[in-house]
Amino acid sequence: MAHHHHKQEENQDTYFYLIGLVAGLFVGAVVNQGFIYIPVGAVLGLLTAAVFIKFLVRGRYDAE
Repeated sequence: MAHHHHKQEENQDTYFYLIGLVAGLFVGAVVNQGFIYIPVGAVLGLLTAAVFIKFLVRGRYDAE
């Protein structure tokens, strides 16, 4: 009998959210119009990561 090992897929969504958060914080700091833009940039980065995961990354798994 052959033993089949199922590769356990780990959830990598966290990496996308972290990259979006850090990029948003960086962009908010570069705008340099005030400290309020840093959290605004972070929120926009997280939203961008969520859209990226929903439409681009999920579609890649459906193609297999």
